[in-house]
Amino acid sequence: MDSFITIRFKRKTAKCFQEFSKTHFKSHTDAMATMLDFFFYNEISPKENFGPTGRTIEANLLKRINAVIAIMRDVEKTQTKPTVAMMESLFQTETPTKKPLILEKKFIDKQKKVRFKEKENPNNEL
Repeated sequence: MDSFITIRFKRKTAKCFQEFSKTHFKSHTDAMATMLDFFFYNEISPKENFGPTGRTIEANLLKRINAVIAIMRDVEKTQTKPTVAMMESLFQTETPTKKPLILEKKFIDKQKKVRFKEKENPNNEL
């Protein structure tokens, strides 16, 4: 059986380590051994900064996704919809109405209907 050794820590640090150790490991020795193995195996120092956290990465991705969505909407409004409208107008098969030429005259009945007639007055002689 291994013997124990005493290490001096500040009270606040010791309490924090004990709480962490109780929730994740069977003993304080297992907790410390696992943490040391982690740092040695990954060849990192606890003082190193790992870069952006998951929250900052997520926030940056959401910003970029919103920017891409805005670009796609703009492309749809300025390019796709007008192009589709032009293509639809090209492929419409409406028969054009035949308009008579300006020079062409169509003669309607030669007899014009009289709308107003003068009253015949026998007393009125000219």
